[in-house]
Formats: sequence, C-alpha cells, structure tokens
Amino acid sequence: MTDSGRDVEQSPLLIEDLTKRYSSEVLAVDHLNLTVTPGSVLGLLGPNGAGKTTTMRMLMGLIRPSTGTVRVFGEVIKPGAAVLGRVGALVEHPGFVPHLSGRRNLELFWRSSGARLADANMDEAITIAALGSAIDRKYKTYSQGMRQRLGIAQALLGRPDLLVLDEPTNGLDPQQTRDVRTVIRQVARRGATVVLSSHLLSEVEQLCDHAAVMNHGQLVVSGAVSELVSSKTTVYLEVDDVERAHAVLDRAAGCHWVTRERRGLSFELDGIERKEIVAMLVEASIGVETITARHGLEDAFIELLGDSAR
Repeated sequence: MTDSGRDVEQSPLLIEDLTKRYSSEVLAVDHLNLTVTPGSVLGLLGPNGAGKTTTMRMLMGLIRPSTGTVRVFGEVIKPGAAVLGRVGALVEHPGFVPHLSGRRNLELFWRSSGARLADANMDEAITIAALGSAIDRKYKTYSQGMRQRLGIAQALLGRPDLLVLDEPTNGLDPQQTRDVRTVIRQVARRGATVVLSSHLLSEVEQLCDHAAVMNHGQLVVSGAVSELVSSKTTVYLEVDDVERAHAVLDRAAGCHWVTRERRGLSFELDGIERKEIVAMLVEASIGVETITARHGLEDAFIELLGDSAR
C-alpha cells in the first residue's frame, strides 16, 4: 500500500471535494476538502449558515452529498455504512422518551442497533458524562444541561473511535457549558478523535487543537489553533498619558489600527515586538503601566472571514 493509501485508511475523517446543493440557488457545501488526524480535537468554525451542520449530516450518512466523498477510517460513508459503528454522534436533538429514566433511554437506544448490551460500555459513558444518580431519574426532570450530557453519553456508547458533536453547548448556561466542555476534554484524553462544530470562538480556542473555518459552504482555512491564533496579535496598553501615547503609536512603523479604549489603547503589531513599543514610549517620557498581548482566535476568525468575503 502506498503512503497515501495508508493515510486514507488511518485517517478518522477524510473529506474530498464534498458538495451539497439543495437547488440551483442553495449551495450549502461547496467543494470541501478536509483531513482529520487521529487523536485530534477539530473545531469546525463558522457563522450560522456556513455549512457546518450540513457537513456533519453528510459525515453521518444522514443526507447524501451531491458530489464528493466522506471517508471514515478509509470507508466511504453512505447510509448504513458498517464503519458508522465506530462513530458516536450528537448531530441533531436525540429523541429520548420523557417518562423513562436516562439509563433506560440509553439501554433502548443501544438495543435498537441489535448489539449486545454488554458491549455498550454504558457505565463508562455515564461516568464520563457525569450524570451521577440522575441517570436513574426520569428524563422529563432533567435540566437542559443534563439532557445535553445524556445525549453525549448516548454518543459515547460502545467507546467510539470518532466522536462528532454539532454545537454541543448551544443553549446552555455558563455552568452547564463548563460541564459539557469537561466531558469533551475527558473523551479527548481517552484517545478518541473529536470533531465538533461551533460558532463560539472561545469554545474552539479552549477545546480544540485544530480548527477549520467555513464560510458560505467553503473552507476558508484550516490548521492548528496555535497557528491560527498567532496569525494576528493585538496588544492592549495602559500608560500615564493616553493622548501622547496615541500620537506616538500613530506614527510608529509596525503599529496599525491604534484605538482608544476606556483606560488605554489597543493596536495591532506587524513586524515589531512589544519591548520595542515600550522603549519607544519611555523615550518619549511616557510611563507604561501595562502591556499585554490579546491574540486570540477571534481576531484571526474575523480577519479570515473578512478576507473570504472580499
């Protein structure tokens, strides 16, 4: 087997020229190409309507692509593909029975696949999802956060090698969001590959080691989160004379978009280091109280989407 053949077989997810057109006017996914490496946590980022959910539905064989292919561990995905047994997913709201307990709902779901209950690794899934004694309470008594964690527990049944989560914290309050993120981190530490979609930049920055940014159905850019973050650096500065500092930075080469904030200034660096900025201000007899980098995925995300729209 060639190296490229081994890559296809070992890659948890390989998307090739994937396109989904619903009509002549609606192109939801436009020739998408993406490779996910084993053991990684990939964040599929983009605004509403970017094509994230449609991509995930094709990944799970829920809808057929117009053209292109999705391969999971080397097997082309189509409805009922055997390899989907290695995939756990929370793509659409799971249909739980309100008057049954969380545990009973999980048992019924697993048995519906025809698999033995002994192969479900149910206790492990319940433990990772941190449902505790609530697992034996009726589903209708669950909070929204508990319902989301039960959905993740369902996705974890059978110890999947690939976990696919569509907007896993959507609609949750801050504590519920924190709980779900903890669950996802635990799954990743166990060695599974995770693909999650989100429009929340902070979520991808906290949870993922790789990101793929989509807009209008197309891939804008993909790569390590650390690389995407470092593609743009914003600096926040507090000084004892904001007006004079603003004038100095406006004239400085390598400082762009100098903006007045409530207690200081923010600006973008290009080919210049923070220590050079400090030296420049000190030379102008301006006292520097604090200078901090703010580079986060948000700046890179906005820049990338802005570039793609032009």
